[in-house]
Amino acid sequence: MLLVGWGLAPVSLFHLLPLVLSALSWRDLLPAGGGPGLWTVIVIRWLRESINGLLPAAGVGGDLVGIRLIHHAGVPGRPAAASTIVDLTVGVITQLLFVVSGLALLISLSRQPAVLAIAGAVLAGIVLFGIAMAVFLALQHRGMFEVSTRIAGGLLRNKRLTEFTGKAADIDAAVVAIYRNRPRLWRALAVRYLGWVAGAGEIWLIMNFFGQPLSLADAFILESLGAGVRAVAFMIPGAVGVLEGSFVVFGGLFGLPPQTSLMIALCRRTRELALGVPGLAAWQALEGHRLMRRRRT
Repeated sequence: MLLVGWGLAPVSLFHLLPLVLSALSWRDLLPAGGGPGLWTVIVIRWLRESINGLLPAAGVGGDLVGIRLIHHAGVPGRPAAASTIVDLTVGVITQLLFVVSGLALLISLSRQPAVLAIAGAVLAGIVLFGIAMAVFLALQHRGMFEVSTRIAGGLLRNKRLTEFTGKAADIDAAVVAIYRNRPRLWRALAVRYLGWVAGAGEIWLIMNFFGQPLSLADAFILESLGAGVRAVAFMIPGAVGVLEGSFVVFGGLFGLPPQTSLMIALCRRTRELALGVPGLAAWQALEGHRLMRRRRT
């Protein structure tokens, strides 16, 4: 990592490109007209990513905070929740497509037994995760929130949950309405996929600053395989340990020694800290300012 040195600064700044692309994708899912500006959406996306990356929130804590923040930015509560749910779905679907693209490129470049074994293992995990996502997508079209709220209210005998059933049905309707707007949905999917592809530029930059340039194709494959591991290991906070181990395994496919593969993973962690810690501080400052303002009024 010392050999990369100050190259970590442009590597960290480069991540702003996929961050902005993911924000643009989310903005396409928000209600048209009168909503928050692009800068506000980018900042909230940054806060969502910081929370999901650095806090033990099962990869969705930042999305819950995002609903709250985008609501305070002027989006009504139900569309705010619906847009974030669809954005989460769009992110996972395009992530799976990105992994499949990387696997296809890997197999087209090499048919060695080790390559095929790793590709098969990753593909098996992606298929299982894809099935789970298909079920989640189907439930979104069949009143997922209304049904779950009604069941929870009955089991817990909680009147407040039972009364919330009507609002949950409105969220379900808002989710379905977003899916029916096909032009905006397809645009959100395309932009989000480009965001995943742009992430390969980080690995390419790291290796160039390290002094051992990696081709764009190899960087694309390595990034996509890492994204696949991250998708499957979403319950592990930040995929700590899992991501590092996967880079060591996948790096061997390109002749990278374990220490070089680990260096790539640790540079990515440094970027997460460089952008994520200020993001957590900004989130706390924002919430603290709002709390103080409420107390004064």
